Amino acid sequence: MLLLVLAYLGGVLTIASPCILPVLPFVFSRVGQSFSRSGLPMLVGMAVTFAVVASLAAVGGGWVVAANQYGRWLAMALMVVFGLALLLPRLAEFLARPLVSAGNRLSNAAQAGGEPRPAASFLLGIATGLLWAPCAGPILGLVLTGAALQGASLGTTLLLLAYAAGAATSLAVVLLVGGRVFAAMKHSLGVGEWVRRGLGVAMLVGVGAIAMGLDTGVLAQVSLASTGGIEQSLVDYLQGHKSGPVLAHSDTSTGQALSTAPGSGADPQVVAAAAKAAPTDIPLPVGEPMPSLAGAVDWLNSPPLTAQGLRGKVVLVDFWTYSCINCLRTLPYTEAWAKKYGSSGLVVIGVHSPEFAFERDIGNVTRAVQRLKITYPVAIDNNYAIWRAFGNEYWPAHYFVDAKGRIRHQHFGEGEYAESEHVIQQLLRDAGATNVPGGVVDPKGHGAEQAPDMRDVESPETYLGYDRAERFVSSSGVAYDHVHVYTAPASLPLNGWGLAGAWIVGSQQATLEGQSGRILYRFHARDLHLVLGPGPDGKPVRFRVMLDGKPPEGAHGADVAPDGSGVVKQHRLYQLVRQSGTIDDHTFSIEFLDPGVRAYAFTFG
Repeated sequence: MLLLVLAYLGGVLTIASPCILPVLPFVFSRVGQSFSRSGLPMLVGMAVTFAVVASLAAVGGGWVVAANQYGRWLAMALMVVFGLALLLPRLAEFLARPLVSAGNRLSNAAQAGGEPRPAASFLLGIATGLLWAPCAGPILGLVLTGAALQGASLGTTLLLLAYAAGAATSLAVVLLVGGRVFAAMKHSLGVGEWVRRGLGVAMLVGVGAIAMGLDTGVLAQVSLASTGGIEQSLVDYLQGHKSGPVLAHSDTSTGQALSTAPGSGADPQVVAAAAKAAPTDIPLPVGEPMPSLAGAVDWLNSPPLTAQGLRGKVVLVDFWTYSCINCLRTLPYTEAWAKKYGSSGLVVIGVHSPEFAFERDIGNVTRAVQRLKITYPVAIDNNYAIWRAFGNEYWPAHYFVDAKGRIRHQHFGEGEYAESEHVIQQLLRDAGATNVPGGVVDPKGHGAEQAPDMRDVESPETYLGYDRAERFVSSSGVAYDHVHVYTAPASLPLNGWGLAGAWIVGSQQATLEGQSGRILYRFHARDLHLVLGPGPDGKPVRFRVMLDGKPPEGAHGADVAPDGSGVVKQHRLYQLVRQSGTIDDHTFSIEFLDPGVRAYAFTFG
């Protein structure tokens, strides 16, 4: 119920968003007609269509998105006919009598004075629902993320329907108020013909804006600045002022607190003190039974495991994904625990739940497991079945299960490694294991797996796909899903980024279409990472990194030579900068010398 209210309020707020502007002419086309027979059916059709299409797109893959694109073009064609019919009805009738007649029937079943037909208005609402692309602010982003992770369900559609109903409510108010205004104009000034023509012009302008991508491009950027803060305040308020959203990436919940987390590995003195301390049993609540693992589509390093078959063992379930920097930094600990306590009865299971599309490729995951030298069983959770069974919300997440199959402890994100290890020791002793090793491990991660220095991190995780992109400062703005030649910004604010060259910015990644191109970022952190992958042909892509216009030399990352050169061969996270000494603001630039590279997200440490 809380999420339904939140989704509804998020929809209501869309009226303050510029992204609603392309839809308003279609709504105003119902002005002056019966609201119950004309305006209301149109808004219902719009809300239902958006909810259905968004539900399918969130869980159904690329074919649904492609199908909706065709639907949008068909809807735009109908709207053009409708606009011409309003603007120049005689000319439209002369050029295309059947189409104009259909458009008139769809838009106004009673232009000559008859009663409007609800069915015609409902069909117009369906077309409008195909055209509407609301801005993905915090609330809609929360709903769509939950839909993607939790799968197709009645709850998913209800949330999206609540969002659309909120928008329809705002539009209904606009329609009712606008109807009175237009009625007064017609009555007092007799300008009905000009009003009708004005609506036709507005309709054609709206179609043009949608065709040029302004509804998901420029208007989306303006909208995020204008309504995002209000939406986030609503999220915080209705969740009781919690620190993060219902569904959040791990670094929003743990990364900033890592430097002060006891036993996190960030402070060697804390680790040493914890290792010397005698283990003390702590109260561990008895939770729900361990959920089923049957949803895994494949297993690595092991035959399929079951919750029932693991009874008698202490189990650590680690939710991770191989391009997640927070997950990578916890792997040295999970691998060390698997080796240290395996003979005492501990079973570590890595549940790989993908974030990006390339992480669904089992071959990519297999290579990552081999490269990262993971020896414990890994369940491939491509459908998020195990994720949903545990009710999980984070990468990484650790669930500690006792020998009776009950969840006794859980920890989200990085840090608190000593506490987690003491939980393992306690559960093993409770299970009757003798000679359980004491102390805590202190693994030395290498490259991206090394512990971060969060004291100097002032740059947030930054996505390059338009679904979650922020702080893009190239003057032309983002061109959605088609090739655009970008110019490098003359200057960058802290945490601002830009592109140079011919790129396609998609929902999850930016893809280089030109023979060469650059990405620039102004950052403040010790480490800079970038999730990259080659193009569909799999050919390696050469790159060159510059720091403040010079080769990184001693500040080069694990995947870069001192002169800044490197090669993208696989889809994974690449460590491009690792500094020492005093950390200041720097301008990072990576130039790709071959086409096809895909860039997904920056992370820092």
